Amino acid sequence: MEDIIQEKISADHLLYVSLKYTKTCDVILNLLLRWRKMIDTSIDAILLDQKKKGKIKVVPENNVQKIDEMKRVFKKDKNFQKVLEFYEMLRKIESLRMERIGEFRKNVCLKISYRGEIIEVNLEQLKIYADMLEKFISTTKQLLLS
Repeated sequence: MEDIIQEKISADHLLYVSLKYTKTCDVILNLLLRWRKMIDTSIDAILLDQKKKGKIKVVPENNVQKIDEMKRVFKKDKNFQKVLEFYEMLRKIESLRMERIGEFRKNVCLKISYRGEIIEVNLEQLKIYADMLEKFISTTKQLLLS
């Protein structure tokens, strides 16, 4: 849980401090990568916890199987499903086509081509992602501490 909290603190600093002053797509990309690491660490911790509780038999080795197992175990939790879809995009982020718009300005935006659609990652969208991940982390904390 400590690793997850450390990642969250670093990500929050990028979102609320670094991005506020620099407004570059590099900071947005670093934030997305930090969130990816945080979600990855959370998934590993949750799956280990589920194995200890006897809800799953084996913790999968590769990430695709981990995501599938998480989707199966938490199929009723809509926020977990959203986070897992977001995580699938983040896993491929380095190989996706990106376009930088309005750097060093208030309306900085990173356009990402993913699954045939354009996702505009701007300051408003980052706040939506941050809220979604905040709920995910609090649920993760409850799961791991129960």
